[in-house]
Amino acid sequence: MGYRLTYKASVKKDLRKLAVTARRAVVRRILILAEEPRPTSATKLQGSDDLYRIRQGDYRIVYSINDQIVTIEIIKIGHRKDVYRQH
Repeated sequence: MGYRLTYKASVKKDLRKLAVTARRAVVRRILILAEEPRPTSATKLQGSDDLYRIRQGDYRIVYSINDQIVTIEIIKIGHRKDVYRQH
């Protein structure tokens, strides 16, 4: 059974900023998260109980996992130099 994916409203805007090839790769990576929310490449973010990040090339996908309701919420997508500035 896979996890349900939800997105913050700002994630659509984040995706639109990406080049088409990068966008496709990021979306593929997000869909894989629905089946495996904690892959070996995922890193838990310091200072947070439930935020994780996963790399896709130069981009980072920040997300949270709620095991009780089997949901993954995508919080932020951005270039590695910018993505952590607000979190």
